[in-house]
Amino acid sequence: MAPMTRSRAINNIPNDLMATYYGQRTGAGLIITEGTAPTPEGLGYPRIPGIYNDAQIEGWKKVTSNVHKDGSKIFVQLMHTGRIGHVDNLPAGTTLLGVSNIKAAGQIYTDTAGMQDHSTPVALTTEAIQAVIEGYVSASKNAIAAGFDGVELHAANGYLLEQFLNPNVNNRTDEYGGSIINRARIIIEIADKVALAIGKEKVGIRISPFSVLGDLHPYAEEEVQATYAYLASEMNRLDIQYMHISASPLIPQKTFDAIRSAFLNTIILCNGLTAETAEAQLQNGFADVVAFGRSFLTTPDFVNRIETGEALNQLDFTTLYTPGEKGYTDYPTILKYA
Repeated sequence: MAPMTRSRAINNIPNDLMATYYGQRTGAGLIITEGTAPTPEGLGYPRIPGIYNDAQIEGWKKVTSNVHKDGSKIFVQLMHTGRIGHVDNLPAGTTLLGVSNIKAAGQIYTDTAGMQDHSTPVALTTEAIQAVIEGYVSASKNAIAAGFDGVELHAANGYLLEQFLNPNVNNRTDEYGGSIINRARIIIEIADKVALAIGKEKVGIRISPFSVLGDLHPYAEEEVQATYAYLASEMNRLDIQYMHISASPLIPQKTFDAIRSAFLNTIILCNGLTAETAEAQLQNGFADVVAFGRSFLTTPDFVNRIETGEALNQLDFTTLYTPGEKGYTDYPTILKYA
């Protein structure tokens, strides 16, 4: 089950409703949670969970316990939103941070005033980057304390770690900007330190080559491929558990090939797959595991539906990010049709 933001964490604390939601979907062998902030500054969206304080750890324990009862595994996705956020969504006294001070185009929802323009981020100093790295390490230790089987580092979809990779957003002149090696440095340092803290077998990473989400402007195809080939080789050197690719039609086959050649451990492929297309992807040799997002969102018993051939539930777009159980824990299962 792929990570999906659902915005049900009131006061950024996981709760009983979230425990029910994840517990309903344990047909998945591995569940990757919604994006979860490793530090308060990473809470760019309203009602997303964190994992940086005791109340959040206790809340997540309810989730992991519910998932483990059915024998499934669960990793928490650590997501620092960086410049994709608004100060109204952050705790009081917290600053929106980014790889640079370049404001993202577009708007973001706030509970205070609805849709608002993204706030202008404050560029991280070189010293502040070390605090971000240590925040990931601390959050990873908290994840293990909360009962998670591991963590997924979110380096995709236009959030902070991918902001470092993209030269159109990363205009830094220190050791975290400029060359591909420098732009990838923070991700490698985080993965290295997290692996040392909790074990390399408990670490995964999500990437989205050629992504334009989060106002990421495209850059040269050869440089994108070189970036992700280098990142894959470094993740292979660190011997982490998996790389999780958010696939896009924009990704050329040679980029998939470069990643597969460089990374020898498990590769998870995700994005818009059906049971049929996923099977085909598994047969073509790139991916070892496939992940489903929307299918699990709408259909808690998705695995059973694959077996029986039953149709999936229809998605209610109006309740994707609203608080409460409607459109969250009330999607029907096959048994309710009997």
